[in-house]
Amino acid sequence: IHLAGENIGEGRWTKEKKKRILESRIKGTLLIARTAAALDPRPEVLICASAIGYYGNRNDRVLTEKDGPGNDFISRVCHEWEKAASPAIEKGIRVVFLRIGVALTPAAGALGKFLPFFQAGLGGKIGTGKQFMSWIGIDDVIGAIYHVLINDDLEGPVNVVSPNPVTNLEFTKTLGKVLSRPALFSVPAAAIRLAFGEMGREIPLSSTRVQPEKLLKTGYRFRTPDIEGALSHLLGKS
Repeated sequence: IHLAGENIGEGRWTKEKKKRILESRIKGTLLIARTAAALDPRPEVLICASAIGYYGNRNDRVLTEKDGPGNDFISRVCHEWEKAASPAIEKGIRVVFLRIGVALTPAAGALGKFLPFFQAGLGGKIGTGKQFMSWIGIDDVIGAIYHVLINDDLEGPVNVVSPNPVTNLEFTKTLGKVLSRPALFSVPAAAIRLAFGEMGREIPLSSTRVQPEKLLKTGYRFRTPDIEGALSHLLGKS
């Protein structure tokens, strides 16, 4: 199970940062895939992280594993990242790409960053708030990985997201409700673009509405399929 890669959500995407984002994923995956392909006996399965960034900004279009890549930087990174596992695929190893959505945990990531502001009553939507956020609770990230590991029928891309994506505005209102705090502020899209540049356009302002078609078809049962239940569980409010 290979999940390593440079953090895409920290700081502006300078030329050097983008190089680290790309190379940390491709070089690691290629090394593992080549090593696995050369082993005797070979491993039965190789599970590699990817991301729903593969699809790019698609507004409100519903996306499944059948959809192709977008054309922005992160889309290209994910496409090349998955291609790097080709040596293992060519040797008959079952390879799965976990196209992980916004993984929610209070310890890190998007929720970890937002939480102090919302707890202080300073939370609010980003931009118009209409952009879709395909999220997944950390418990279901772990559950989905185990499900993929033991289901031999699963290979190729697997969307690791809740079946109930929400808009940024819905997420904002729900987090405020769970914390019993107002969430009336708004961060203009222009401010996000000014502060974070390309990263701001492709991460917080991008809209990706993804369905976990393969997980559902193979019988995965989500522990926290709706955003209010997930946030209540993660924040100890349930």
